[in-house]
Amino acid sequence: MSDNDCNSSKSTPDDSCASLSVDRLAGILGRLRLTARVYRAQPLAEPVVFDARAHLHILRSGRVQVRVGDVADTIDAPAAILLPQSLSHRVVPLNGPCDLASAHIDLGGIANPLAQALPALQALDLRKDSQGWQLRSVLDLLFGEAEERHCGHQVVMDRLAEAALVLILRQSMEVAEGIGLLAGLAHPQLAVALTAMHDHPGADWTLERLAETAGLSRSVFADTFHQVVGVPPGQYLSGWRMALARDALERGESLKRVARDVGYASPAALSRAFSRHHGVSARTLLKTDR
Repeated sequence: MSDNDCNSSKSTPDDSCASLSVDRLAGILGRLRLTARVYRAQPLAEPVVFDARAHLHILRSGRVQVRVGDVADTIDAPAAILLPQSLSHRVVPLNGPCDLASAHIDLGGIANPLAQALPALQALDLRKDSQGWQLRSVLDLLFGEAEERHCGHQVVMDRLAEAALVLILRQSMEVAEGIGLLAGLAHPQLAVALTAMHDHPGADWTLERLAETAGLSRSVFADTFHQVVGVPPGQYLSGWRMALARDALERGESLKRVARDVGYASPAALSRAFSRHHGVSARTLLKTDR
């Protein structure tokens, strides 16, 4: 693990970290909050090009083709369709009109490692998904709000879309394949260490302490983490801290407070790491946002 990440931290986790009751999504979703804004819930009869923003589509009836760049997928209802990256895409109804609800989503900013770990296009068949009944229930409630249009219906639809997102992320974690964060969160030992980093980003994490948290030897942990997640533990920790720092600075937090919260001994130490990672100084970002 790099000196910047091991030695710049000044706080330590409490003893509960070693015996963490693992909620693998709480740390990420609690610190980089996802949001959704439903802006259409009506029959789709003609092809539509959706703008270059992250989207969640919920298909209640019919069949559609979704195309993102050179990738196309034909999807039957009922389905939840997640496009976590800011990419323009085209949705074409097949065999007649379909019922489609669409929401702009934000998974906590472009630096969120969870958003980066997801595929550009993911469709969950709610007829086959073991958790499909939960998503179908959310779908029914969302469309019901769109049709009834009671007072506060927009807020209810948005919260339902956010609930659907969490269910989709949960399922994505369970079926993760290949290399990346989702695969790490699906790994029984690595998930404990990753969750501890997410929950306690300012802790004095050393390679030895993370390995102990995961219940593995130092060498096995380092090798397994790199193989499964795709980067060394120190590099992942640095990226997570930088994602949190950027989000906090963009919300107007002071550099001194952010440095303390994400585990750097001083604003200067954070500023150096921030500039290396993001290619712009933290102070410049603060001035720009103000």
